[in-house]
Amino acid sequence: MNVAVNREAFRQAVANTLERRLFYIPSFKIYRGVAGLYDYGPPGCAVKANVLAFWRQHFVLEENMLEVDCPCVTPEVVLKASGHVDKFTDLMVKDEKTGTCYRADHLVKDFCNEKLQNDNTMTADKAAELRHMLAVLDDLSAEELGARIKEYGITAPETKSPLSDPYPFNLMFQTSIGPSGLIPGYMRPETAQGIFVNFKDLYYYNGSKLPFAAAQIGQAFRNEISPRQGLLRVREFTLAEIEYFVDPEDKSHPKYSEVADLEFLMFPREEQTSGQSTRTIQLGEAVSTGIVNNETLAYFIGRVYLFLTRLGIDKDRLRFRQHLAKEMAHYAADCWDAEIECSYGWIECVGIADRSAYDLRAHSEKSGVDLVAHEKFSEPREVEKLVIATVKKELGLAFRGNQKMVVEALEAMDEKEALEMKATLESKGEAEFNVCTLGKNVTIKKNMVTISKEKKKEHQRVFTPSVIEPSFGIGRIIYCLFEQCFYTRPSKAGDEQLNVFAFPPLVAPIKCSVFPLIQDKKYDAVAKLISKSLTVAGISHKIDISGATIGKRYARTDELGIPFAITVDSTSSVTIRERDSKDQIRVNVEEVVSVVKDVTDGQSSWADAKGRFPAHSSVSADA
Repeated sequence: MNVAVNREAFRQAVANTLERRLFYIPSFKIYRGVAGLYDYGPPGCAVKANVLAFWRQHFVLEENMLEVDCPCVTPEVVLKASGHVDKFTDLMVKDEKTGTCYRADHLVKDFCNEKLQNDNTMTADKAAELRHMLAVLDDLSAEELGARIKEYGITAPETKSPLSDPYPFNLMFQTSIGPSGLIPGYMRPETAQGIFVNFKDLYYYNGSKLPFAAAQIGQAFRNEISPRQGLLRVREFTLAEIEYFVDPEDKSHPKYSEVADLEFLMFPREEQTSGQSTRTIQLGEAVSTGIVNNETLAYFIGRVYLFLTRLGIDKDRLRFRQHLAKEMAHYAADCWDAEIECSYGWIECVGIADRSAYDLRAHSEKSGVDLVAHEKFSEPREVEKLVIATVKKELGLAFRGNQKMVVEALEAMDEKEALEMKATLESKGEAEFNVCTLGKNVTIKKNMVTISKEKKKEHQRVFTPSVIEPSFGIGRIIYCLFEQCFYTRPSKAGDEQLNVFAFPPLVAPIKCSVFPLIQDKKYDAVAKLISKSLTVAGISHKIDISGATIGKRYARTDELGIPFAITVDSTSSVTIRERDSKDQIRVNVEEVVSVVKDVTDGQSSWADAKGRFPAHSSVSADA
């Protein structure tokens, strides 16, 4: 399969084919469209539906996950607790003359890539510096990004005007709920929060047992600063997310051994910061050497690898990149991105993160509802228990209307934080304390709280579960699949290049096409009979009884990525043609549907079918 040397030309050929064949098109096209919004056409919808159906089979059914469907509109209080209202930002710069906005990191990334690709006078040291910059770009603060923009002399792309200093821009679409406008809300930027706030009910539904996983497929919304790159950076998109709730003291996984022997490209943070490249690592080795934090995280990394490669992603153009230290949230134990290579470079398509217990704790603190799990002991255990006793009278005098929030925050402290506060209070008499529900620090004095450890007998352990979260950007996966499956081949006459999408049958928008070889009532009747049987068997297909040559009809279906074509050239038997090899076999009319179903369902392969049925050769079939 030939990928053009010129990435831009290749990308344009793919984009033109996708739009012409209506896989996807700009939304509101007759009104000149809006950046970052796209409509899926019939074949695009079918590919997306097939990817999501396989996602459900591979994850939800295989792992007995609990699937939910939550609203897109989310009250502000939920996203305030999760941190999105304050921290869901990208760094933006403005053209100081026109006011046009750009993502600061994108400008630096484009500058580095352009220099590396086109500046033949660059020294080896400078090239190494720019490659290092690309590796650590996500790790830079606003001040560091601003310094690089000034150092590299980066200006506004259109006007070449100076740019402002980088500053944070919140990516959520704001709205109000109800006609009064008194309930602020946002269009959700992810689907995960709907799962977290339902944890208590899901835990009960699961028999109050851990571990368990909840899953959700749905739309998410991000007001991107500068949408670009087609389906890769859009303002409304489909996410498929999993929240796997697990005991923080036991992150082993019962099925870990099923993926431990997998080997694939990994890019640990040490290799990134030292300028090295990806390397093939066995997943079990990555866990045993501490590269991957725990078995459950590794299990989902392995399952994601299997999911993507079975969809048709090339394993040599797929890598798992570990987040750099500053990329990760302070509470995260470990994070990895599944990145797929396409003409735009390496694209993050799946994030797999160990988010510890942050989300459930944040919502517990804000809502006042305990989002916890219980482990019952067969015999009572004597344990040393942290006791935080707040003096409500003193806190009331100091904080008045905010007393409740300060008390809740103090009582929600974990052991490490509480013991640090105890030491500070004993040495200094007061301590600074962050109350996230107030969004500020307060001063806690020694007479306001007593912190101690007492021995108690307990019949159960109460704890906040940790969360392992695989999050899939479905549009990004689909776009990378489009590019990796696209190739061209010469027509039979050699006078033109024909486009082909080599989709695996699993994701192909249409599984087979049906044509009568020539316009003939007898052949038309057989074609319609086969079409009816394919429908009953649940096989998507396209019937074409036009007068076009069989070669042109083959070319049209190849361009849609249809893997098999049934050609009716007699009333008793037909031929089945495979798209990529163009090989054909002859099959009786009565057997053709079962043959196609077995191959498209993965019950057998095309090689199996070729072994069972006689080959058919045609001198003039293909275009």
